[in-house]
Amino acid sequence: MRATSAPADSPLIDAVGARHAPAGPDARIVSLVPSVTELLFALGLGTNVVGRTAFCVHPRPAVRKVKSLGGTKRIDFEKLKAANPTHVVVNVDENPKSMVNDIAATGAEVVVTHPIGVEDNVALYRLLGAIFDRPSEAEALVAKFQSALFDVDRRAATLIEKNVLYLIWKDPWMTVSADTYIARMLARVRWRTMCHDPARRYPEVALDENLLADADRVLLSSEPFPFKDRHLRELAERFPAHAAKFRPIDGELVSWYGSRAIEGLRYLADLAED
Repeated sequence: MRATSAPADSPLIDAVGARHAPAGPDARIVSLVPSVTELLFALGLGTNVVGRTAFCVHPRPAVRKVKSLGGTKRIDFEKLKAANPTHVVVNVDENPKSMVNDIAATGAEVVVTHPIGVEDNVALYRLLGAIFDRPSEAEALVAKFQSALFDVDRRAATLIEKNVLYLIWKDPWMTVSADTYIARMLARVRWRTMCHDPARRYPEVALDENLLADADRVLLSSEPFPFKDRHLRELAERFPAHAAKFRPIDGELVSWYGSRAIEGLRYLADLAED
């Protein structure tokens, strides 16, 4: 990664404190983060994206023209080299550090992202906008995001706080701790996630009558486990006293930061008011 003389508060500084020089119009970008891939297209950088993961599915159909290099945890390094990227965008949570180190060893400039709170989307927009010469596009997204956040906070002020069990996996059942981006998104509409474990960001839970009795809603996310209507029916039959609590939720709109967070905030407000 190239060092610059950027000031400490510069948008050119990524999540691990690395400073990046503006890339110029000929940047060749590989994104190994699905939500960031979508964001790059939203910034008008679609033609600069030369590689992605198999999980980078938005925006359709444009993203299908970009070659997949593998998953978020393991990529094909021969395909990476063939893509000849100048920059590879990664995420602290989604991409293993060892893989990121191997990518850096190829000579590509690694841009590290790590949104933790909902408001961190602003810095993310500006980081990529600054590096890849899309400052006005980034500021347009910032304005849309801030408008959505203001609207959600206004609507949330009238809501009653609820205990929410947000399920992301089954066999074993798993949820999200309070220090995750997902939990912080839910908190914007006064949904307090249950079963926080300070030692685990995605703890296992025992789904039983006692746990369900404390929950106002049980949300079955569409990802990473693809919960379907049949799973809702099965749970309603297994726990009839709590059948009304089981609801589906769009995992992409809740867990994807980047440009999708703008729609996600209003989606959550609609759900909370339902």
